[in-house]
This record gives sequence, structure tokens and C-alpha cells, in this order.
Amino acid sequence: MLESIVTYHATEVSPHEVQKKAEELYAGGFFCCEAVMSSIRDAFQADVPESVIAMSSGMSIGAGRSGCMCGALNGGILALGMFFGRTTPDGPKDPKVNALMALSKELHDWFRDANAKHAACCRVLTRGFDMAGGEHKKQCIAFTGLCAGKVAEILCRELGVANTDAEPIEGLKEPYLPPVQEAV
Repeated sequence: MLESIVTYHATEVSPHEVQKKAEELYAGGFFCCEAVMSSIRDAFQADVPESVIAMSSGMSIGAGRSGCMCGALNGGILALGMFFGRTTPDGPKDPKVNALMALSKELHDWFRDANAKHAACCRVLTRGFDMAGGEHKKQCIAFTGLCAGKVAEILCRELGVANTDAEPIEGLKEPYLPPVQEAV
């Protein structure tokens, strides 16, 4: 178990409920990264200001619409950092930062497999979708839920918070594919 840098009040959490809440938040108007941060903050009853959600806003759509690392994955890594990050410049051998990096890599590697596309890059994950037309939305809602749920599992394990779910968060069986464009 790792020591959290923030106070939290949750004694039990359902990662599946966190997954569902993140999906609802994305569908309701938050971007992926914001939905992950908000659902984790609320589920673990973290004593952090609501502004941590705002802090994540620019990481959406692969960091400011650049198409780089998936915003849901960015949100998950930020949420892990909210609990286990550091606030002092103790160098690259700092065990605290190395533990967080290991958790971040665990999430990253899990997400690459779980999204059924074996990628973490927003540009790759959304290739072929009309982003302006919203074709990506169903897929990205699912990715947001996956990341939030997995982060909740990791946090439960590392904080010693009871995970109330009998089943783990499972990845997609099949990738989301863009609609087939008819030839003109």
C-alpha cells in the first residue's frame, strides 16, 4: 500500500459505479479527462478542490486537441498523481515518484489492451471517425469509463479501500470502428 498525499474519506468504492459515473459525465458534457478526474475525486471523497477537474481540461482530446495520448488515460494518470504524486524536487530516484510511475505504466499498458485497438494515442484511437460529427463519442465514452474504473481498482488496492465489486473492470471484446463510408 502507498501513502496518499491527500485526505480521502471513502472506505469502500465500486469501480463499476465509478466507470458508469465517468461515462455519464462524459455524455453530459465533460471531456474525457475531466470526467475521469471528477468521478475519482467524488468516489474517493478526496479533500481536494473542484479545481482539480479544471486542471485536467486541457489534457482532453489528446492534450489540447493535438491527438496525442488519450485524454481518458491522461485523466487516469492525473488522478493517480493526485493521490500519490510528489510536491518536492527529490530527484529521479525518489521512491515516491517511481511508485507513481509504475502505477501510471500499469494503467497505460492495461488501457492499450483494454481498448481493443492496442494504442494509447488519441489520433490512432479515433482514426476514421468524424470528430466534428461526433462519430467518436460512443467509443470515447467507453474509454473514459474504462480508465476511471481501472483507476478506481488501482486506488482501492493501493489505499486499502474496500473494492465492493466481485468482478474486475474488463476491456472491450471488439474495437469500435468508424462507420463505413459509401463510395460516391
